Amino acid sequence: MKFVDEAKIYIKAGNGGRGCVSFRREKHVPRGGPDGGNGGKGGNVILRASSNRHTLLDLKFNQHWKAQNGGPGGGNNRTGKNGTDVEISVPMGTVIRDAESGTLLGDLVGEGQVCIAAKGGMGGRGNAHFKTATRRTPRFAQDGIAGDERTITLELKLLADVGIIGFPNAGKSTLISSISAARPKIADYPFTTLTPNLGVVQYGDYDSFVIADIPGLIEGAHRGTGLGTQFLRHVERTSVLLHVIDISREECRGAWQDYEAINKELALFNDSMLEKPQVVVFSKMDLPAVRREADRESLPFRKHSIPVCLVSAVTGAGLTELIRETVSRLSEEKNR
Repeated sequence: MKFVDEAKIYIKAGNGGRGCVSFRREKHVPRGGPDGGNGGKGGNVILRASSNRHTLLDLKFNQHWKAQNGGPGGGNNRTGKNGTDVEISVPMGTVIRDAESGTLLGDLVGEGQVCIAAKGGMGGRGNAHFKTATRRTPRFAQDGIAGDERTITLELKLLADVGIIGFPNAGKSTLISSISAARPKIADYPFTTLTPNLGVVQYGDYDSFVIADIPGLIEGAHRGTGLGTQFLRHVERTSVLLHVIDISREECRGAWQDYEAINKELALFNDSMLEKPQVVVFSKMDLPAVRREADRESLPFRKHSIPVCLVSAVTGAGLTELIRETVSRLSEEKNR
């Protein structure tokens, strides 16, 4: 399934039904009077979060949604039928905004949570409503009120407890495949990962947490360079960040310099992301060159009390300690 995390759709709620102009005509009622009923309410356009949805792909190809209009009122004070609502299923984590004003309409993070993005119009009043002591035979009724219509943008932000960040080819995908059942594409060239990958990490007998592998970041990512802002938003909801650094990369200027470069991009995108606790992960510890440099490269992090885990996704070394450290950080965040 193709991963699509942005969509723009047009929605139109139903119009209210027209009120009825009617008068009683029974044989044994000499002074009948008005009996026109009210029109029915137009249907709403509702977005509902569903755990069965994982992408906005369907909405890329179905961009117009209209709810049913309310029915007209009838004689004998009969109210028109209400229009049927239109319900759109979206993945949990979907943010809904008005495309023109940018106003936030809803943020659906829980199963079954709903947002009424366009409200149906109220039905018009029938002529029976306008009867008074001095106006016995009103020959008019109200039209129904038009329903809301707007273009909205949908933006999916993955719901994960832990996000994996770092430069391209740092070993993020290999790491998530080693500690969870996720099977992302892995290759020896940059930007192998083109879409976020979710995995569930089991620890203890019954506990688990959700981890997200974010495509590699580069300098200028906050402006959209590389895969940039397209995926930076997917780490906004996470509680803890695993910052994977590969000190064997030719482009690596040093672990601390790489760490600061990525954090600069996070801050420029959303400065609140720097408040998230980070665990630094030195990957590819099965390589002799990495083992030789690990102690020296980890010194700046220890001076700043930033935990460093030395792991090898290939041999499995250090993975248990990494999971233990991650769980500890998650527990601290939940107890805040």
